[in-house]
Amino acid sequence: MSTTVKNATVHNTKGDLFTSFDVNDFEVPHGKDEVWQFVPLRRLRGLHDGTFAPATAPIISIDLPTNAVGITTETIDKNDPRVGRAGQAVDRTSAQAFTSTDFAHLVTFKANTSNTEPVEITTFGAGLDGTSFAHIIIETETGAEAVVDLRYKGIGTHADNIEFVLGDNSKLTVIVDASWDDEAVHLSGQTAILGRDATLRHSTAVFGGDVVRIVPRVKFTAPGGDAEMLGVYFADDGQFFEQRLLVDHAVPNCRSNVLYKGALQADPQSDKPEARTAWVGDVLIRSNAQGTDTYEANRNLVLTEGARADAVPNLEIETGEIAGAGHAATVGRFDDEQEFYLRSRGIPPEEARRLIVRGFFSEVIGRIPVANIRDELENRVAAELETLTTRKNN
Repeated sequence: MSTTVKNATVHNTKGDLFTSFDVNDFEVPHGKDEVWQFVPLRRLRGLHDGTFAPATAPIISIDLPTNAVGITTETIDKNDPRVGRAGQAVDRTSAQAFTSTDFAHLVTFKANTSNTEPVEITTFGAGLDGTSFAHIIIETETGAEAVVDLRYKGIGTHADNIEFVLGDNSKLTVIVDASWDDEAVHLSGQTAILGRDATLRHSTAVFGGDVVRIVPRVKFTAPGGDAEMLGVYFADDGQFFEQRLLVDHAVPNCRSNVLYKGALQADPQSDKPEARTAWVGDVLIRSNAQGTDTYEANRNLVLTEGARADAVPNLEIETGEIAGAGHAATVGRFDDEQEFYLRSRGIPPEEARRLIVRGFFSEVIGRIPVANIRDELENRVAAELETLTTRKNN
């Protein structure tokens, strides 16, 4: 039987946090809670304390590619035993999302099938005064290969749980694209479990929304797993984006690589003169995870006054018998030497800055295997930089 806990409850490691799908098992978070310290709770529209507007059914479309092979889609009861295999909620908003929905969407890629064209799963906002909740499960059975484009669009207040269940020797590439309108609020708990020799490529892009908080958690369950966690985000006037992730090396001989890059800009003359991001990256290497090879990094570019980025990498190691482990985080402005080099070759200052920022993001965007998504993200970066140039010229 579960008992009510506080976010600060003592636990052995960050991989051993209390989990539950019952919202009543969590107290209402406060700004002093470590896991909520950066989040503007008053802007969550009641997702954290139950005062949200009446919920409506989520609007979700699942579109399969024309050449799809061995893909099934189902709507299942949330009490179905296939729900929760990747783990339960670690915070109140994710538990609220589960408590407030009755069903889950399950997409299964059958064993030994290959689908290199993406399945598009799009969640649409319920409107400015609407609240929606959802639960989505993506499973790759043994030997399957799949690509999923997980998109969020429109206006609304939304919270969801996403499960990724990777069977042995399977490969899943997923792109989480939060392209909300600027008035949206979105909180997402995402959990993944990897079987033997499974490969996960998880990329996150956050450009839209008023408040967007994504919490991915990855756990290896058998040796040979490989997880790459990539992210890009660009915060503008009044926006708050947080990425808070955990990679749990619970078994031997697994690899993980984490690279997130973000940029921030704000207009001091606007009614929302601040832009804010927070990135917290936790990597846990347990005592029996010999042979682990891991590295995580977060890089941030602050482009204007009124922009602030917090970067907190954490590496928890319980065994010295590893192949390698490291972490890094930076928050800074333009590289003056790069800008000087470009300007010395006749490139105007504003164009030089655009080139530097686009090059900054290209290391991450270039790793996304779907060409049209890469192009779309490059165009969004260009649009953000055009906004910055227009402001300076005015």
